[in-house]
Amino acid sequence: MRRLRFVPQNHLAEITSRTLHGALLLRPGASFNDIFLGILGRAQRRFSMTIHYASVLSNHYHLLLSPTSHQQLAAFACYLNGNLAKEVGRIYGWKEKIWGRRYQHIVVSNEEAAQVARLRYLLSHGVKEGLVERVADWPGPNFLEALLTGKPMIGTWFDRTAECKALRRGQEFGARDFATEETVVLTPLPCWAHLSPQARAEAIRAIVASIEEEAAAERARTQRPVLGAEAVVRQDPNTTPLRSKKSPAPWFHAASKAARTLLRAAYDQFLEAYRRAAQRLRAGDLSVEFPPGCFPPALPATP
Repeated sequence: MRRLRFVPQNHLAEITSRTLHGALLLRPGASFNDIFLGILGRAQRRFSMTIHYASVLSNHYHLLLSPTSHQQLAAFACYLNGNLAKEVGRIYGWKEKIWGRRYQHIVVSNEEAAQVARLRYLLSHGVKEGLVERVADWPGPNFLEALLTGKPMIGTWFDRTAECKALRRGQEFGARDFATEETVVLTPLPCWAHLSPQARAEAIRAIVASIEEEAAAERARTQRPVLGAEAVVRQDPNTTPLRSKKSPAPWFHAASKAARTLLRAAYDQFLEAYRRAAQRLRAGDLSVEFPPGCFPPALPATP
């Protein structure tokens, strides 16, 4: 049973979406990279979402966000995943569903250590798995330079609705006649908002260096070579991993037991208020108010 969505105000959210059975349907490539950035940029602009970082591997992605409400987060994720699914299906001729399940959302505490730890985790993707040697080497959508410089990333949004209407009119058009540029803008972590751009860049470079040093030490210990960017790009998108990650996701990302306890207590209060409101709704009280940050259950169908 899924936990209720819990989006407390002024907290980071890490969301993750994985492909069905871990198939490599998000495999890097010039076309996919461009389309992913276009869809993400359009979703960001349309829903005014604050994005701190993104990590996109071949079978899943992570986003570190600062949503303002549960409605904003849900609408953003629905738009992003819905359009990604359509475009991935178009690229590979995939006829089935793309995502294994609904996106996963985990609240991150306001502690600096917790926020930096999540950024480090996202930065390490591709390197910690032995796919590439350096963070900058990942051939998919790579947000490291944008994180360091603050420079927006540019992708392409293809207006498929306009294309469909043109086809119905019998109009001929080129592949990019209904394409527009979209930009993805990264915002510094809240805990680093007071730092200068130079200080933030130094801190990020130090994190990246530690990630790459740890990965190099692990490769030396295991004698396992790096797969390499070229091999990553050549992988069959229909391939599924021999082993998939099975460990349950944590309820919260926190750096201390105290912060984790506070978040859990806040969730328990939220859950109890939701259950009381749901019970009153089922009893016929249509005026009942649900706690902020939740989606009330659907009313039963009337005969």
